[in-house]
Order: sequence, then structure tokens, then C-alpha cells
Amino acid sequence: MADNEYSLDKKQVRRNFDCAANTYDKYAVLQQEIAGRLDERFEFIKINPQRIVDLGVGTGQVSFALAKRFRKSQIIGMDISLEMAKAFFRRVPWHKRFSGKISSICADIEVLPLLNDSCELLVSSLTLQWCNDLEQVFAEAKRILKPGGLFMFTSFGPDSLKELRSCWGKLDSDTHVSAFYDMHDLGDAMLRHGFLDPVMDIERITSYYDSVKELMVELKMIGASNVTSGRPRGLLNKSKWKALQENYELYRSDKGLPASYEIVYGHAWVPSIESRGVCE
Repeated sequence: MADNEYSLDKKQVRRNFDCAANTYDKYAVLQQEIAGRLDERFEFIKINPQRIVDLGVGTGQVSFALAKRFRKSQIIGMDISLEMAKAFFRRVPWHKRFSGKISSICADIEVLPLLNDSCELLVSSLTLQWCNDLEQVFAEAKRILKPGGLFMFTSFGPDSLKELRSCWGKLDSDTHVSAFYDMHDLGDAMLRHGFLDPVMDIERITSYYDSVKELMVELKMIGASNVTSGRPRGLLNKSKWKALQENYELYRSDKGLPASYEIVYGHAWVPSIESRGVCE
């Protein structure tokens, strides 16, 4: 992230997701829905990849969907969290483990341990917001994709959790919510690194909760607790917690307390020798 206070503590990112590996699927309803919508977008794209790399595989929602869609492809699931990478691999059928059709790697997507031109399809669902160096992410993506390869991803946009951010902003100047990348920043970064004609769009989803505590517990259980460098170090005192709850109550509707999410969808191709269109 641009601002030092919003830069991410990557060691804490890893620890949070390690701790959330066993509770992720129970609470990650939104993440599972977005993974499904990402998979549906391949119905409109012509590609027949030999190797697929899933950046930020988590427990494998995207990888397993793509394994059904591209049955002949080899899939590599990668996650910064060792426990998430293990959780994913435990779900892989034994014959696909043995054959190498689906494998798992623990690594940071800002430094990919893969050879140049080593895959045809790169996917990432809700992982880019956990990266500090966007330029490095797209440079690495371009490096490992073959000519004519595709990078398709989703990410949270800056309006995500705007209610929670606003409520905290009334209480102190610390950072309590990450500063998510803007759609235009993502598209521009892809262009700078040689991707062809990025296609970007946004979807807005609102989840509802009975209480602020319910929202905060969900964020913790999926590993999405605050990991910004400017986060407060110490326990939240009772008076501030009460004030946060009172501030959030101003947003309550008949459905409950809202948490807004801005979902950014993007994809772009690495130029091929033929430079011909591949989208329907």
C-alpha cells in the first residue's frame, strides 16, 4: 500500500490465516460466493490451459471448481499460509496427489517460486489486497505466464467495509481497516507490465449482521483481522468498544447492521505471437 500506516505486516497476515485454516469454511460465505462467480466467468472465455496456478488458494474453492471445468489441467494451489496450503491439499483426492494433477505450495505471491513461462492460466480470488507491492505482483504474474496466457482475479475495492472504517474514524486516527486497491490502480498496473487490454468491472455486495461483534468474529475466523502497520497495539478498552457499537448502530436497517463490499473483477492476457482475440 502507498501509505506506510496502511502497509501490511506480512508475518501477521501469515499467522492470521494459519490460525483461521480450521474455521475458514464455516465463516467465509462471501468468499465462497465470489469464488463461484469467478469460476462462472470462464464460461465466456476460450482457454485450454495445461497448467493453472491459483494464487491465495485458501481451502481450495476456486481450484476445485477449475479442476472440474478443466479436467486435463494440472493445478498448483499456492498460499502464504502453510496451514491453509495443508488444508487445501488434505482435500485433494489421493489419486490426483499421486499423479501430480493437483499440488500445493506455501509461498508469497509477491515472490513466486515458479519458472518463467510455466503456466497458461493464473487465477487469484480475494488475495491481491493482502499484498504490499502491486507492481511486484503483476511483474511476477507476467513472468510465469506463457505468451497468450490469462490472469483472472478478484479483489476487494476501497469501498469495502466502509461502515466499519467510518465508525472507527470517529474514535481515533489509528488504522483499523485495510486500504484496498482501486479498480483503476489494478488495471493501470497490469498495463504497465505488458498485459493486453485489461477488462475490469465492479460488483457491490452487502452482508448483514445482528451485531458488530458478529462481524468482527467473522473477520477473525477467516483470517481477515487488521494487519496494517498503523494498527493499535494492545487490547481494545471497554469504552472504545461501546462507542464503536453505538456508532455502528446508526447504520442499522430492518435487515441488520450492514457491511458493504466492493468486489473488483479483472482479467487480462499476455500478448501472444499471433495477437488474435480469444474472448467470445
